[in-house]
Amino acid sequence: MKQTTDQPQTFIEGLFEECVFTTTIEQAINWARQSSIWPLTFGIACCAIEMMAAGACRYDIDRFGAGAFRATPRQADLMIVAGTVTYKMASRVRRLYEMMPDPKYVIAMGACTIGGGPYFKWGYHVVKGVDLVVPVDVYIPGCPPRPESLLEGLMRIQDIIAGHRIAKRPGAERGVKVDDVLPIPHHSGCVKPAVDIKPLYDHQKQSK
Repeated sequence: MKQTTDQPQTFIEGLFEECVFTTTIEQAINWARQSSIWPLTFGIACCAIEMMAAGACRYDIDRFGAGAFRATPRQADLMIVAGTVTYKMASRVRRLYEMMPDPKYVIAMGACTIGGGPYFKWGYHVVKGVDLVVPVDVYIPGCPPRPESLLEGLMRIQDIIAGHRIAKRPGAERGVKVDDVLPIPHHSGCVKPAVDIKPLYDHQKQSK
């Protein structure tokens, strides 16, 4: 039997010779952060059911790197406020937000969270928008918004994280960094029709 002197090739040997990446520390950190978002296990009202559906197997929010819902605000960096915020609950929302470590982000999910919803007009106990309590980064309208809308809002949060800058301004004072890049969505959401169709004006007009 002929013996060979060549060593068996391992999986990692020669791998970096053909696949070489060049990037910056800033981009690498942002990529790691936007791919490992830890939302807070926090739901107030009915919109939380849609948030649970987004985390279930059909929509699978974990494929975006945000499926590790944390039970403590000290380990979370994303608060999804899903539901009606009352004045009694507002102080608890603010306390949970202050417990979260920086950098942290907030998604306002649903019409009640954004502007009080149908309960604000006749209810004295509802806060007209959670942005009066905590700073909001992304608004998701709807009553309730579908899980796909929450996934879209999560991608907008990832765009914000990708545009974060940690570099300092040259010649500036200590602690002054470069401004963050304003995120631009990858699509506008407006679908142009295939053919030019004139708009209808009198289609609901009753005939005499």
